Amino acid sequence: MKTFFEGRLIVTTGDITRMKVDAIVNAANSSLLGGGGVDGAIHRAGGPGILEECRKLRATRYPAGLPTGQAVETGGGHLLARWVIHTVGPVWSGGAHEEPERLADCYRNSLELAAAIGAKSIAFPAISTGIYGYPREKAALIARSVLSEFMATSAQPHTVTLVFYSEDDQRVFLQHIGE
Repeated sequence: MKTFFEGRLIVTTGDITRMKVDAIVNAANSSLLGGGGVDGAIHRAGGPGILEECRKLRATRYPAGLPTGQAVETGGGHLLARWVIHTVGPVWSGGAHEEPERLADCYRNSLELAAAIGAKSIAFPAISTGIYGYPREKAALIARSVLSEFMATSAQPHTVTLVFYSEDDQRVFLQHIGE
């Protein structure tokens, strides 16, 4: 585990579904109805309440699905976290199709939503770096940029944890932020 920004940013490995934070971010698909990877793990660990809330969101606010880069919250169900913030990362298509902007939107909109709902702590997975194919090195630079800007200007959420699935993923992130 490493810390940055006077302890406000924590970088670690582990299971995001077991984090003791106010909100965890779900790297969701646009359907909001669960899937593989982090999305599936959060839905399984959180139980059917999260899926039910997602179905209501689809029936009301997002009938066509949650747009890439946007964020929406549900309750945390059986998770330790009070809220799940769902965001849809971009699928990597070479970088010329607004992928960097949309990935930055994922982080920024999730942080802003966390502040709006009163979350003092939030945990993020490595959005879009799994099946969506976003290069980990490029994703690390975007996450670092958004987080440093946000922490310089916003007091809440006070603590941000980046939870990587593996030591290798964490190492890549740390290498690309100058650590």
